[in-house]
This record gives sequence, structure tokens and C-alpha cells, in this order.
Amino acid sequence: MQPIERLVQRTLERDWGEEIFIVESPNYLGKILKMKKGTKGGLQYHVEKDEAFYLIDGRAIVRTDYGQGLVEITMNPGEGYRIPPGAIHQVEAVQDCTLIEWSTPHYDDRVHVEAKYGLPEAGGLPTTR
Repeated sequence: MQPIERLVQRTLERDWGEEIFIVESPNYLGKILKMKKGTKGGLQYHVEKDEAFYLIDGRAIVRTDYGQGLVEITMNPGEGYRIPPGAIHQVEAVQDCTLIEWSTPHYDDRVHVEAKYGLPEAGGLPTTR
């Protein structure tokens, strides 16, 4: 019989706000992302990581590419998206935002693609590949 485990939070400061790790397990991660108005993460995709995010409050823009160039999607509270491996994505906070993120536990799995679109690298963490 396995005992339950108390969750221990840790917070990482980011250019765009803070990332609060709520749960880290060998199978999944659960985080709260607090993004400051006017900030954005990097335009990127993941090689293995499968993630989803859900907007609790604020308003954001999600950028993605369905194969014909970047498109912008307005994201309002109560909306969310699944980001499978290989899907280009970026979140920009139009207002201060709180998001919940769930993902597989693949750390340092991002590939920045700003250069592909002629954009300067923005926010998030540096390219690791």
C-alpha cells in the first residue's frame, strides 16, 4: 500500500512572471503560471513534452501555426488548449493572467522558432537544443 504524499510547492521567477510548481511526479507536472500584462513566453515547440493550459483569469493571446503561418487566438477565462509535441505555440498576456498548466515531465525540451518567422527571441527560457 502506497502512502499519500504531501505536495511541496516551488516557485521560479520568469521574465513574464512566475511559475509555481504544484505537483511534480515521474508521470506529470501541474503548475500555476502568473503572467504579467504585456509579457510573453518564447515562440516554441516541444520535442516530447505534451502539455495543456487553462486560463483562470485575465486575457491572453495564443499564437500557433496550423501550417500556413502564425495565427493569433484570443484566450478568455474558462478556455484552454492542449499542446501536443511539435505544436508551435506562444502565450502573451494582454492583461495580468493566471493559467493552470499540466504536462508530461520533460524539462528543457523547448525549441525556439522566432528566427523561422523573422522575430526576435522573446521571453521564457533560452533555447536548449
